[in-house]
Formats: sequence, structure tokens, C-alpha cells
Amino acid sequence: MNYDNIELVNNEAIHNFELFVDGQRAFIDYKTKDNKIYLIHTEVPKELQGQGVAEAIVEKAFKYIEAHKLTLIPLCSYVQVFLRKHSEWDRLLAA
Repeated sequence: MNYDNIELVNNEAIHNFELFVDGQRAFIDYKTKDNKIYLIHTEVPKELQGQGVAEAIVEKAFKYIEAHKLTLIPLCSYVQVFLRKHSEWDRLLAA
């Protein structure tokens, strides 16, 4: 499924990137400090698992991080796996 037309929501009040698919909420918990963003946990509702939603939200979050000139600290295990498969995003990693 293609999620390009679904907008990533940065819910700053609860430190979540959110993606709403078919009325379901997928999210990434994050914290920021200085110019670093710590991606802590990615969660996708059971009904959406296996449909590429986690990959879509991580990629959209990376685009947001890059556009806002932040550096990434990937604490989430899913984000770490994603980075191993998509090394082109290593440019976001904090030194």
C-alpha cells in the first residue's frame, strides 16, 4: 500500500509523530534535546501490521528530521533495523 498521500502529524504536546491510516493511529515516541531527536518507540496497531505502515512512518519522520536540521539518535529497535536496511539515512545520525 502507498502512504505518500497521508500526512505525518508532529504531535508536540505528547512527543509523537503520528500517521493515521484507515482510522487507526500509528506513532513514534520521541524526545528532543538541543538539535538532537531521540526516536524511542514505534507502534503500529495490530490491524495495520505487515502493511508497510511502520516503514512509512519512519521514512516520513526521517524526512521531517532532515527538513528541520535535527540529528538522529535511534533508540527504537525498529528504527535501528530500518537504518541497517536503508543506509542512505545514516546521514541523519548524530556523531
